[in-house]
Amino acid sequence: MTALSPTPAATSSPAQRRGRRWPFPPTVTAALVVLVVLLVATVVPALLAPYDPLAVNLDATLTPPSWAHPFGTDLSGRDLLSRIIFGTRQSLAIGFGAVALALVLAVLLGVAAGLSGRVAQALANRWIDVMFAFPTILLGLLLTSVFGPGSSTLIFAIGIGIAPGYARIVRGQVLTVRNAPYVEAATALGHSRPRILFQHIAPNALRPMIVTATLGIGQAIIWASGLAYLGLGVAPPAPEWGALLDAGRTYITVAWWLEIFPGLIIVVVALAFTTVGRHLGARLEGTIR
Repeated sequence: MTALSPTPAATSSPAQRRGRRWPFPPTVTAALVVLVVLLVATVVPALLAPYDPLAVNLDATLTPPSWAHPFGTDLSGRDLLSRIIFGTRQSLAIGFGAVALALVLAVLLGVAAGLSGRVAQALANRWIDVMFAFPTILLGLLLTSVFGPGSSTLIFAIGIGIAPGYARIVRGQVLTVRNAPYVEAATALGHSRPRILFQHIAPNALRPMIVTATLGIGQAIIWASGLAYLGLGVAPPAPEWGALLDAGRTYITVAWWLEIFPGLIIVVVALAFTTVGRHLGARLEGTIR
């Protein structure tokens, strides 16, 4: 009689079986679920929202959380859960827009501070230092007084406010990479300066900015909410998260849900982006075992 051949499950080693497991830890998995929900709320908010976010119902004014309204209602009887869901698109747009603007400014300033001549480097470094010391809230007040409150003002204020920190990272990476052996070899081979910049320096110097940008989205959302809480954000009745906080602060003693639920959403979203960003950074650095 011939012996039966072992099944594939029996021949696989413990390491192979572990390799087929879900590749993300529980915290990262939870963060990814939050981001998927945010994506759905951004693309098709009506799929998740039970009510029209702008529908006024004076018979349900300041209704506490219930089965009909899980997050309660506001002063006009509008469902708070629906307003939070529909406000996802605008809140994320502010976060992504501010980070994109900050990255563009950071790359321009960081590369100028790391590769230009001595005079250009000194000017770029002084500009980074001055802007780094300038509070984002004061910048928001200045831009709001000039352009008025709104999403564009928040994007510019936050983007310009966080750009100096990003520029310092880019400058440090450029100073490190430009002296790398492969850059010296490309220079010795006679490659042009633009080719060395775009083919060797930029890809390696800007790689950490992927993680920084992911972490910065959550930070930008928190900044936008803080500025909106001071009345510098989107004007009502827009359901942007910071605007919801600003609208609910007057009634916090009688309608706590108007502050608690938007605040919790902002914290959870910021934690989700931070968790994914840290995991991505660890993966890029090869520290995940």
